[in-house]
Amino acid sequence: MKLAYYPGCSQESAALEYGISMRKMAEVLGVELWEIPEWNCCGATAAHSVNHLLSLALPARNLAIAEQQGLDVVTPCAGCYNRLKVTEHYVRENQQMRKQVQEAIGANYRATNRTFSVLELLVERLGIDFIRSKVTKPLKGLKPVCYYGCLLVRPVELTGFDDPEDPRSMDNLVRALGAEPVDWPFKTECCGAALTNTRPEIGLKMTHTLLKTAVEMGADSIVTACPICMLNLDMRQSQVEKEFEVKFDLPVYYVTELVAVAAGISPQEAGINLHFVEAVNLLHNLVVT
Repeated sequence: MKLAYYPGCSQESAALEYGISMRKMAEVLGVELWEIPEWNCCGATAAHSVNHLLSLALPARNLAIAEQQGLDVVTPCAGCYNRLKVTEHYVRENQQMRKQVQEAIGANYRATNRTFSVLELLVERLGIDFIRSKVTKPLKGLKPVCYYGCLLVRPVELTGFDDPEDPRSMDNLVRALGAEPVDWPFKTECCGAALTNTRPEIGLKMTHTLLKTAVEMGADSIVTACPICMLNLDMRQSQVEKEFEVKFDLPVYYVTELVAVAAGISPQEAGINLHFVEAVNLLHNLVVT
């Protein structure tokens, strides 16, 4: 399988380990990632609140390059995925907007290709049975909560993938890796996003609620597919602990990391040693000893 790969800005900066594990995972699963040449920022998160046409033109340029190659697109970032799907929708459904977008980017983009999130790639394009067949080191004993966040399954009229209130795709995937996903009520609640920067008294409280609930439900870790969610849950976990005078030490993983490790890639090769909260030892206890 060959797909155009749109890494997005975070894969080369704050979410470096996500990009590392994405490529390692694709390699072991036999997916060829053709990185879109000279790709540009998708405009998330501010463009759509500043200029509507710009918010569509920015993703459209990347999608047009992939369309010219006859390739569907996969992107690991939930924010990028959301903006690319919105652009697809407007270009397909609104002829006037399609013309404006084409003029803005100087290309005849018609949205004949499709954008996939990592979850869609794994569950829909490859399939749970295929993923299960690639598992050489089952993650037996791992009990994570699956955290989808706000953007992977919403708005459903644009994503059309999974249930927007009680999604199951990541849970089913993690189960196929040998782990035991813990059900919990905050699968799609907001982590606080950028509020942790602008209004930390609000954002940190939201992140604290997620971490606290995960622990109370009996989880030993969290799995996500969003760089912003990872930043809040992993990087800001110590800040949350200090603010609320608690101690979590709760490992947070990208779903790509867990797939890669279950398929035989070492945690270090998957970039898990780059996390802020120590997350390698838990996996070593599962798949090495």
